[in-house]
Amino acid sequence: MFSFALLAKMVDRMVSLSVGIMLSTSLLHALPEAFESKADPRSLFATLLGGLLAFFLLEKLAVLRHSHHHEGDGHHHAHGHDAREAGKSGWMILIGDGMHNFTDGILIAAAFLANPELGIVTGVAIIAHEIPQEIGDFIVLLNAGFSRLRAYVYNLLCSLMAVAGGLLGYFTLERAHGMVPYVLVFASSGFIYIAVSDLMPQMQRRATVKESVPQVLLIALGVGIVLFLTSGH
Repeated sequence: MFSFALLAKMVDRMVSLSVGIMLSTSLLHALPEAFESKADPRSLFATLLGGLLAFFLLEKLAVLRHSHHHEGDGHHHAHGHDAREAGKSGWMILIGDGMHNFTDGILIAAAFLANPELGIVTGVAIIAHEIPQEIGDFIVLLNAGFSRLRAYVYNLLCSLMAVAGGLLGYFTLERAHGMVPYVLVFASSGFIYIAVSDLMPQMQRRATVKESVPQVLLIALGVGIVLFLTSGH
């Protein structure tokens, strides 16, 4: 409710802040934590490569799924066809978001098991990214024909999948502690991919000095937040 009421007005700013937080969390903390473990560095680099390619393919599938026609686009469909298609896209958003949040929960659990401070900054990185994403998903659901209440309730249920993922990750990874470095590397590949291929291109569309200066300052603020939270590590 806080996000939709207040932070919806700051989505563009949140994107810049989340870039700084996500890149610094992955490059300054999660990856070093993983490589300081006893895991084989070649296997960790292979996990990083596999993660980057996996997120690339997932994004490809998401783009293909959402390329549907709209009413009045010049294509001849039965009446109501595009409304049904829009509704389907809303459900696809919910399914994808639920899976994404479930994975986030596992990643947060892995980060806390590796190091409590890393868990905190990983949680902050995910929150910073989720705020603009969830607001965007909410708007997509409204466009797909969901009522405001229905869109909010379904978004909330999808968000709770992170709790389920966190519990599963905690009890599973606690027994298989050797998997934690690989989960951290996979999480880092997701953070890096999202920041570099999704968020930063959005920022590049606003190339004026007036827009660029706040972007750079907010990225620096994001890095500063992570450094402050981990200053005792």
